[in-house]
Amino acid sequence: MGSGDKIVINIERCKGCGLCVIACDRKILSMSKKLNKKGLHFVEWKDLKDCKSCTMCAIICPEAAIEVYKE
Repeated sequence: MGSGDKIVINIERCKGCGLCVIACDRKILSMSKKLNKKGLHFVEWKDLKDCKSCTMCAIICPEAAIEVYKE
């Protein structure tokens, strides 16, 4: 991941389906033990240094809760 690249996860929009966790071939996404305001576990990233900014997580998210910014 480049120095200006980043992943933004809208935890309130996330419904915890886990599709992005499955889609990430680098395994940097996981389900949080915390809950959002709807009482759902949301996705969070572990370590972005292994991210290649492929955007698969954002593409597969049915709630459009993930945005990937590449610089």
